[in-house]
Amino acid sequence: MAAARALQLSLLRLLLLPPLLLALLPSPAGALWPQPQAQSFPPGGGRCPVLARRFRFAVADGSAVGPGCAVLDAAFQRYWPLLFGRTTENEPSWETPCTKLLVYVSTPGCDGFPSLDSSESCNLGDSGDLQYLLLMAICPTSCSHLPCVFCAQYYINETEIVDFPRFPHRGLLLDTSRHYLPLKAILETLDVMAYNKFNVFHWHIVDDPSFPYESSTFPELSRQGAFNAMTHVYTASDVRSVIEYARLRGIRVIAEFDTPGHTLSWGPGAPGLLTPCYIGKAPSGVYGPINPIVNSTYQFVTSFFQEVSTVFPDFFLHLGGDEVDFTCWQSNPEIRAFMAETGLGEDYKKLESFYIQRLLDIVSSLGKGYIVWQEVFDNDVKLRPDTIIHVWKENNLQYLNEMANVTRAGYRALLSAPWYLNRISYGQDWIEAYNVEPLNFEGSPEQKALVIGGEACMWGEYVDVTNLTPRLWPRGGAVAERLWSNETVKDVQDAYARLAEFRCTLLGRGVQAQPLYVGYCDHEFGGV
Repeated sequence: MAAARALQLSLLRLLLLPPLLLALLPSPAGALWPQPQAQSFPPGGGRCPVLARRFRFAVADGSAVGPGCAVLDAAFQRYWPLLFGRTTENEPSWETPCTKLLVYVSTPGCDGFPSLDSSESCNLGDSGDLQYLLLMAICPTSCSHLPCVFCAQYYINETEIVDFPRFPHRGLLLDTSRHYLPLKAILETLDVMAYNKFNVFHWHIVDDPSFPYESSTFPELSRQGAFNAMTHVYTASDVRSVIEYARLRGIRVIAEFDTPGHTLSWGPGAPGLLTPCYIGKAPSGVYGPINPIVNSTYQFVTSFFQEVSTVFPDFFLHLGGDEVDFTCWQSNPEIRAFMAETGLGEDYKKLESFYIQRLLDIVSSLGKGYIVWQEVFDNDVKLRPDTIIHVWKENNLQYLNEMANVTRAGYRALLSAPWYLNRISYGQDWIEAYNVEPLNFEGSPEQKALVIGGEACMWGEYVDVTNLTPRLWPRGGAVAERLWSNETVKDVQDAYARLAEFRCTLLGRGVQAQPLYVGYCDHEFGGV
């Protein structure tokens, strides 16, 4: 419950303050990205002048939280400079404020972590329903004597917004194994995720090429498996920084440690963990997936995931389970003998399932839930009812059949197949991502209710810190709106106008977002 309360508080970032920012921009009707569920401009609605130096955020009287709420305070500190800049003439003064933006929070608590079940609903405007959050802009009454040049610098349009997400899980995957991403780049990405209302950072932290996670239980994993054990690792302090930075923005951090495949970087730091491959009757010196037939494997996995479960506070871990190459297992005489003795025959999917089932039992015993890639479901592994299946194989829209199969079996589903942003093409490829409808599969309403959202994925084969940001943004925003806004929001021409303007907003915030098409931003070359 503390996690739900924390996310409600951090909605200042997710829901309320970005609409305020855009309302201050000179755009038609205060166009928003992602588009809210309901937005109206009262007939004859006016606008409220705002003096930057005399503007404050404040907690409303009667709110369930008061001053000192970490999430609120952090949001207040972030958004003042985003609204007004850091110029000397705009620095906030300590004088009595002329304008206050009051924040009402109905549920107490500031210190928990967001969760899948956290509420993200809000109202913006003059409403008597304070079920979740309410922002009230109090226009200046005692400052009318000030020169008009100051009063007219900024305005808040009178706007009423009721908003909530369509899906509770709106994620972005970053791959930090194929190319190491500096901590600063990850934190900056979390900022832009917040602007887009993404609420899950899926950290694909290790893979075949490198093991940058610095484990306290098995320090040799990164010492032997990272690209550079001194410069290309995420220390315990780094991981805590990412988790806390995300928490203050209402973002969950779900770590993925993919096994039994995608584990070549684990081998040097964990002797005996990987399967020795053979050529004929002799070892080849090459290693394959994790060895599933020895007890030491499960001792290692238990100890490792005990650590991971304490480091990452989210209820869910992503356990991977995809793309297991059976060639090495097939070459190993001890594994072939094990298969014969246990009645598995020559079906190596059953051997994979044998490993995955033991892993899932271990993770469940640690009090964690799990997300797995779709192969685990496809291979008929026995799963807990609350397992989340992550659909990633595109195959000419066959992912829709997969979504139908997963939900028909009663499992919750996440969709990523059409949203691999690492893939690029000439032209406005954001439109293809925008036009995806996650529920466009044959199934009952009960099945479709099991789709909890999706994730945009940025795999790292050809992406590092030099091209991460422009490749992500604003294209990632297309996925963000599809997962946030109502399913009826699908006008590409309208989306282009709003997303292009939002891209200009990102440039103004120092985010090197690439252009959608030809054109320019009003502030182009000014501090970008």
